[in-house]
Amino acid sequence: MKNQDFAAHRQQYTIDNQTLSFIDIGQGPALLFGHSYLWDAQMWAPQIEFLSHHYRCIVPDLWGHGLSDAMPTSNRSLRDISAQMLSLMDSLEIEEFSVIGLSVGAMWGAELALAAPTRVKRLVMMNSFIGFEPEITRDKYYAMLDVIKHEQAVSASLRTTITPLFFADQPKVELVELFNTRLASIDHEQVDTIYRLGKMIFGRRDTTEEADKLTLPCLIMAGLQDKARSVLESYLMHDIIDGSKFVHIPDAGHISTLEQPEFVNQQLSQFLKATD
Repeated sequence: MKNQDFAAHRQQYTIDNQTLSFIDIGQGPALLFGHSYLWDAQMWAPQIEFLSHHYRCIVPDLWGHGLSDAMPTSNRSLRDISAQMLSLMDSLEIEEFSVIGLSVGAMWGAELALAAPTRVKRLVMMNSFIGFEPEITRDKYYAMLDVIKHEQAVSASLRTTITPLFFADQPKVELVELFNTRLASIDHEQVDTIYRLGKMIFGRRDTTEEADKLTLPCLIMAGLQDKARSVLESYLMHDIIDGSKFVHIPDAGHISTLEQPEFVNQQLSQFLKATD
């Protein structure tokens, strides 16, 4: 799906005087998508193009990302974001839906499934981890966030450190260039949200303590070359969530939806059909 195709299906929803931008396209059972930190709804372009033929795809830009406004000052945790996403679905009068999330999208997606178990029918968690952030990586990311806040931008040197975390060992050049451009374009108006949201993500609670309550059909997928979230973390989630399905994504890093779109589309389609 081309960027101009997104514009025709863009809508806005206001929460606490801030505007959340989202795509609403397709007809059929509803799917709510959650993208990765530092990306936006376009990360799901291949999946939207494929799935919107049979499903209604609701794809928000997270606060401070894409075309969405800064995050409301009242937000304190990922549970606040999950509540706002549920409010979005209420506004669209969508009672039942599935959640497909990658990275932080899966983190708030799991919180939403726990908060509204009768409404969330399926949960897909890709390249994510709903437990505590390991102390070593948490401290590393906090230090990066402090630098971004101090410099009010993502510097070239920091982009050199951040970019490889999102891709496979031999990444597609066009994806790397796209991401570098995205990071370079982050301005001081976005920095506060990027900083606060990063603190929420890497300082999140341990949702695995409630894994026994995730009784809905659950698909866990992990890029074999993901550097931001280890495959072992996905194995752990699969082990503690009864009945979950686990799939490796070959030759993919963190942004597997763009690195291996055909494989991801096939797995999502099979999972959704099998659980209809």
